[in-house]
Amino acid sequence: MFAEFAKLAKDKGNDKAKAEVVQQICMELNIHTQAEEEIFYPAVRAALKDDELMNEADVEHAGAKNLIAQLEAMTPAHDHYVAMVIVLGEMIDHHVKEEEEKMFPKAKKAKVDIAALGAAMSQRKHELQSERGEAEKPVKARKAQSR
Repeated sequence: MFAEFAKLAKDKGNDKAKAEVVQQICMELNIHTQAEEEIFYPAVRAALKDDELMNEADVEHAGAKNLIAQLEAMTPAHDHYVAMVIVLGEMIDHHVKEEEEKMFPKAKKAKVDIAALGAAMSQRKHELQSERGEAEKPVKARKAQSR
């Protein structure tokens, strides 16, 4: 979705499509972070006993939530809107890289059942989507919707 936004950002007159993509990004990130904080992080924190790694992940989540809240409160007409979406994407890329390169290998080594946690997170995401009245949309549906 960030790549989709980057393409739209070049089109100065397509504010409605930009806003729709950003709304979808924010909604999906809010749901993902909530599920991760409720299910994945507590299990991994308990298994790893690596407060530094887990605290860094918590701070990264807090930073992303802050940008998301700011984006949800503004329109594409705001001077910093595009920059904020780009920075959010960079933050998320960094966070994912940290999880994939550091957290997941340590969790596997500690014999954390990643598959079970993934299934529980998926279930929780569906619950949160239902609570918010959002059905999971395939990428093609999002692209068609944003046009």
